[in-house]
Amino acid sequence: QLHLVESGGGLVQAGGSLRLSCAASGRMFSEHAMGWFRQAPGQDREFVSAINWNGRYIFYADSVKGRFTISRDNAKSMAYLQMNSLKPEDTAVYYCAAAHTPFGSWSAEVKDEYRYWGQGTQVTVSS
Repeated sequence: QLHLVESGGGLVQAGGSLRLSCAASGRMFSEHAMGWFRQAPGQDREFVSAINWNGRYIFYADSVKGRFTISRDNAKSMAYLQMNSLKPEDTAVYYCAAAHTPFGSWSAEVKDEYRYWGQGTQVTVSS
């Protein structure tokens, strides 16, 4: 079982940057793919980015490609989301999530693939 805690959200002006962190506690962090999702008020939770257990496979939503970078540090049981060139439409609660992938493959964009979720961190981008 994993317990996930996000941090690093806040208020930033359009064009600015934030780095979100996700600290995992529990067993076998390296057996889990990590994902970031976000949810704006009145909208469904949507996929942002995901990374497999060793960082070899990385996925991004089209809306963030080229601006966001996902990474992980298995030695520290941490995942990160570097967000640059932020836009007002990036405003949302951001969640990290973990999918147990002992056989390596998973559907990165599918919320139901992720068993563990953090509590979320608010990101607000002002125009």
